[in-house]
Amino acid sequence: MPATRLDPRTALVLVDLQKGIAGAPVQPLPAAQVVGNGARLAAAFRKAGLPVVLVNVTGGAPGRTERAHSGGQPPADWAELVPELDQQPDDITVTKQTWGAFHHTALDEELRGREVTQVVVAGIATSIGVESTARSAYEHGYNVTVATDAVTDLDPETHRVSVEKILPRLGETDTTDAIIALLG
Repeated sequence: MPATRLDPRTALVLVDLQKGIAGAPVQPLPAAQVVGNGARLAAAFRKAGLPVVLVNVTGGAPGRTERAHSGGQPPADWAELVPELDQQPDDITVTKQTWGAFHHTALDEELRGREVTQVVVAGIATSIGVESTARSAYEHGYNVTVATDAVTDLDPETHRVSVEKILPRLGETDTTDAIIALLG
């Protein structure tokens, strides 16, 4: 469903737009397009005086999975946010160890302290960090909007299922341009 409006206190949450993840082979949208749209959203939110949250991941939660995690030590700059986001001193930075940006972080407290009632979510990967963050935002009572041209995945099928089936049940979805237009 197209985005109908943005609450007066809406925050942008950009998930895992960091060097190690933005450099991975993703589809259906190229990482450069997702990063570019994320950067456009960040600039528009800053101009509107609204909070920008930049999320990165530095590890994984412990536990067994059927899919092996890639071994070895990641490059030193793996978790660094991509420079295109033009990180500003007023931006909220959240470092996470799990898929979602709310679990075991101060994100909810940061947003509530700013009286935020809605989040716009974008980033990589759609079916992992973005969907997990959107689910948790919904469960925390925030209105949720996802910028569909500012998300991509490691797998085009999981991206499609997230965008077409899951995310519309958690909130509204629309393009970067439409969301920026709603900022007025």
